[in-house]
Amino acid sequence: MDSLTPYLINIPALMILSVVVTKSAGRFGIPALSIFLLLGMVVGREGPGGVPFSNHLLAQTLGIVALILILHAGGLGTPMEDVRAVRWPALVLSTAGVLVATALVGAFAVWLLHLDWLHGLLLGAAIASTDVAAVFTVLRSRNAGLRGRIRPLLELESALNDPMTVFLSVGLLAVIVHPGSASPARLIPMFFQQMIVGTVVGFAAGHAARWALNWIALEFEGLYPVLSVALVVLTYGVTDTLGGSGFLAVYVSGIVLGNASYVHKRSLTVFHDGLAWLMQIAMFLTMGLLVLPSDLSRLAVSGIGLAAFLVFVARPVSVLLCLTPFRVPLRQQLMVSWAGLRGAVPDGVTLVVEPGRLAVAAAGWYAAEVVDLKRTHGRWFAVLRGGTHHFRLPAAWGYSHPFEVWPVEHWPYEAPRPEVRDVAVDAVGELCTPRDVLTRGQRVNRLRVGDVLVFGDAGAYGWDISHDRFLKHDPPRIVVVP
Repeated sequence: MDSLTPYLINIPALMILSVVVTKSAGRFGIPALSIFLLLGMVVGREGPGGVPFSNHLLAQTLGIVALILILHAGGLGTPMEDVRAVRWPALVLSTAGVLVATALVGAFAVWLLHLDWLHGLLLGAAIASTDVAAVFTVLRSRNAGLRGRIRPLLELESALNDPMTVFLSVGLLAVIVHPGSASPARLIPMFFQQMIVGTVVGFAAGHAARWALNWIALEFEGLYPVLSVALVVLTYGVTDTLGGSGFLAVYVSGIVLGNASYVHKRSLTVFHDGLAWLMQIAMFLTMGLLVLPSDLSRLAVSGIGLAAFLVFVARPVSVLLCLTPFRVPLRQQLMVSWAGLRGAVPDGVTLVVEPGRLAVAAAGWYAAEVVDLKRTHGRWFAVLRGGTHHFRLPAAWGYSHPFEVWPVEHWPYEAPRPEVRDVAVDAVGELCTPRDVLTRGQRVNRLRVGDVLVFGDAGAYGWDISHDRFLKHDPPRIVVVP
């Protein structure tokens, strides 16, 4: 086992450097988060630091945990009167505004990047909403002197737009992956469920947390921050389990707590503020580690073009359409348009673009014979002659790749031919490992041993890349798109 000493030196040193540079960055008007991202790139694989970090699942998990704590800390500092004053404009801006911006950016991506409409709209959904980490950090700095309703409007919008972003992203992915089964009748209720459950559970959790902090007399004061963090994370977990927006729930619970009286309120508020800063530093440093400058250089023109269109066209148009009915002054609308900051926090969906993917992804098929049908723990498994060592995509991303059944009538054996009808099956390889799964839970009308499963759009993930990276957990080289 390698010594922990280098990590115990380098990680704190990087944290200290991040804290110190925020002071200099503020003097020159540079957002601190961009400095954290740049530091991560410097110490990353292609920088002087050379840190070989490529765990995207860990980065996404860290981003979700960080966003939970950042949103709650933001809610603690939001006065209830501000929420009441801007709740309806913020709700419209976080729903209809995101929808309009997604459509505009999607159309522009179709023209600029030559994508099809579904993938263009998916890209628009991923980048159209405001980033809560960037909004809360920049707007609450001492240099951001926004007056009137602009700051609470932007903060509430950034906290409320998560359900719409998830709705659009998941809906478009469902249409792309399973075009026959996805329908608005299934997707639209999901949006309302996210909003309603998130709000209700967040409101209840805030009052429950206030009661717990006031009535559970702990012997040691140092345990109150531990209890507070546990309650926040529990709020997210329960809400997500119930099908609501966990991010909205922790923000609402923060607002309820921030406008209530409870023991150690000041010290807990300062604690959560410091914890939110720690999470922001860790999150953006980690994202910087994932960025490869050599790959970004190839996407610079298209990336800058998309960003410019979003900032100068899509965001202003969506804001003007949404806020004009509320008689918001034009100058304030323009400020909201420009101050709607974008970042790279994952809203449950991580969007990546791979060099060469669009050129060859649809170039081929992968076919594998079904050699066995098994039922284990209530699930049906179609065991294939082949798997991860031939078709890399599902193992690399944990992706369930749809297939078609090509029936083969020839059966040269005397024994009865095993078959299943009208069941959901997992298509797996013969290695019997958690990584050797190609499809999860796809329903088939009829499937027999000896039939062939055919996976489309397999050109970019065939034998060459799979055999070269046989069952390694690091995915093919990618470019993360903020």
